[in-house]
Amino acid sequence: MIPNKANFTDEQIIGLLGGTKKVSLLCNKTHSAVIQWQTRGIPYAQICFLAAQIEKESNGLLNRKELYPNSWHLIWPELQESEW
Repeated sequence: MIPNKANFTDEQIIGLLGGTKKVSLLCNKTHSAVIQWQTRGIPYAQICFLAAQIEKESNGLLNRKELYPNSWHLIWPELQESEW
């Protein structure tokens, strides 16, 4: 599970991404696993994998910098502003 999801539940995030079937295909996981994520939480690795898509589908409401305030720059270095 991710910290601070701007008051979105895991079920809402899965819905935002197109539902359990679409998320299972995106993550290459079983449909039943993704159904369990709705109540048990989306695993960290899958949230990292889906983060850019979550940001896109939420129109930036859930963005990677806010979802991972302490580590976004390590996971997505391309988001850092140029220091030149």
